[in-house]
Amino acid sequence: MPDAPREPSPARRAKTGEKSGPQRALEKLGLRRDIDLALHLPLRYEDETRVTAIADAPDGEPVQVEGIVRECRIELRSRRQLLVRIEDDSDDLLLRFLNFYPSHQKTLAVGARVRVRGEAHAGFFGREMVHPQFKAVDENSPLATALTPVYPTSAQLPQAYLRKVVAAALRRAALDEVLPPGTVPTGLPSLREALHSLHHPPAGAAMSVLEDRSRPAWQRLKFEELLAQQLSQLASQRERARLRAPLLRAETGGLHERLLAALPFQLTAAQRRVAEEIASDLMRPPEAGATGDGAVPMHRLLQGDVGSGKTVVAALAATVAIDSGWQCALMAPTELLAEQHFRKLVQWLEPLGVGIAWLTGSRKGRGRRQMVERVASGEAGLVVGTQAVIQEDVHFAKLGLAIIDEQHRFGVAQRLELRRKLAPTDTTSLRPALEPHLLMMSATPIPRTLAMTYFADLDVSTIDELPPGRTPIVTKVFADNRRDQVIARIADEVGRGRQVYWVCPLIDESETLDLQNATEAHAQLSAALPGHAVGLLHGRMRPADKATVMAQFISGELKLLVATTVIEVGVDVPNASLMVIEHAERFGLSQLHQLRGRVGRGAVASVCVLLYQGPLSATGKDRLRAMAETNDGFEIARRDLEIRGPGEFMGARQSGDALLRFADLDDDAPLLQQARSLAPELLSKHAVAARAHVARWLDTRADFLKA
Repeated sequence: MPDAPREPSPARRAKTGEKSGPQRALEKLGLRRDIDLALHLPLRYEDETRVTAIADAPDGEPVQVEGIVRECRIELRSRRQLLVRIEDDSDDLLLRFLNFYPSHQKTLAVGARVRVRGEAHAGFFGREMVHPQFKAVDENSPLATALTPVYPTSAQLPQAYLRKVVAAALRRAALDEVLPPGTVPTGLPSLREALHSLHHPPAGAAMSVLEDRSRPAWQRLKFEELLAQQLSQLASQRERARLRAPLLRAETGGLHERLLAALPFQLTAAQRRVAEEIASDLMRPPEAGATGDGAVPMHRLLQGDVGSGKTVVAALAATVAIDSGWQCALMAPTELLAEQHFRKLVQWLEPLGVGIAWLTGSRKGRGRRQMVERVASGEAGLVVGTQAVIQEDVHFAKLGLAIIDEQHRFGVAQRLELRRKLAPTDTTSLRPALEPHLLMMSATPIPRTLAMTYFADLDVSTIDELPPGRTPIVTKVFADNRRDQVIARIADEVGRGRQVYWVCPLIDESETLDLQNATEAHAQLSAALPGHAVGLLHGRMRPADKATVMAQFISGELKLLVATTVIEVGVDVPNASLMVIEHAERFGLSQLHQLRGRVGRGAVASVCVLLYQGPLSATGKDRLRAMAETNDGFEIARRDLEIRGPGEFMGARQSGDALLRFADLDDDAPLLQQARSLAPELLSKHAVAARAHVARWLDTRADFLKA
């Protein structure tokens, strides 16, 4: 049998530049700098400052005892185990190890003095500890003078090693004050004092005090973290204001007015308001005294609840760009959503003479080459598609406006790549190249506290009004054992000529399981509804097949569509009046709200049924209760933020980077307001200190906050 691979020797690693297993594990946790380690705070603490007599050790509570080993033997029962008996002047105690190594037996040899930490319980052979921590000591071994920290770690990073490197980093890290005097809220300790008290709290400190995040040491860290984030966002906003974008102006009698006249519906007051905000942004001149021609680049988020009419606002923005002689690109995260936009935009804009190109991953060969040529020549004023729009072979003649729909679905890292791809590449001119205006759209409304932090560098437009004629959606929550009643209701709806969605979940990100669920549901519902066509739509179908199924459902040929979450956004079938979401407990709150928005798009009363399998977790109950209680997307977003934190709104799941580690957007709103007020003054009057503060706290993560 070949030898197992061995960890390279320290000498070989030094020679080759390789990193040890623990070093690689540290980097995986994002612990690259001394300050990163200093800010890696304990999850909890162990009290190794005192030794308790074995007889006084309470049952079921962590305790440290010390004694002499009187017995050490291996016993073969149902499984091999190491049994060690220690004693002190008061009593004896059995230590039981179900997993052990020769080093255990060496340290726990008969006659050795050991210090042991664990929870004592009554056992068959007297009181015992199972798998306690232990170390060899002598009679004069000193006790710890502070509580012992227990850090978040991984299997490749032993706790003892992590404690050593954190302690060393705390000694080396540059923790001197960088903020000017008078800027830190009164009553808070220095950063050095705060970190020392959190890593090494004094002996006897009560756990209730240690867990209290409102104490001054925690408040100092939270304030610093929020301030770094606000400074980063504000610096990004000011940096962008120095760049230049094309000046785009809607001409009297031009494409913008012609589209408004041709639309088969009237805009709501909210749609008109946000369209004017965007149009004003596209021609915003630089501040007095600023250099460079053109406009200040727009960096705006258009948010609106499901069905509020964001696409027509995007179309109006596109007409302003095209009327001014520039191109517009609209990108969506999925082909289905991109196609829904494409259908509407073709219907509205092609009759007005606008050339529209369609680019997705499924478009290959000659058809793709023709589209790419139309984009490069400028023949296509509007380009619609997925990330294929920004692939290497796609070159715009004059890109003036980029629109990213469902921006959080791209993930932070992907959005950064999109911005890099859309950066100006003109190196032939001595004049600085103009960069495109950027409009991001989201049907997931951003709660106010989130807008003040992660979206602080954005201008936000909100469509807070639904088009007339929409009926409220009634949401009902049923256990899975009522499935037959739900299917009977589907038969009634189909019998009245209505259409129905049945949504199956994606389990553990597995397309295979996702496909199995949808297929099984499709077979069951097809059998339950003889004489009615039942469609099936899932992510593993070929794009042409997906398009065929959707076209059949939109035309009414299919009465029931069994689908996965590919129909989450963009699908608009006014005749659909019932949606059933299977295993609703597996979906996030915002995703449930997005799915629910596929019904209620016509004048007919609509129902959304949430089928769940028990038992429900507390989080699952909160989600389903919120769905049943409100249709308001802003309230849904607020509750989702409470339940899941900011990651889903930001696309943090894809980036892998933590967002706020210490501050809480709700609990720490006063600190956020202080940081928000201080940031402009610091950036203007103490720029060096501001840069040092951001570098200390954010390092490369500052880029993620700008995405």
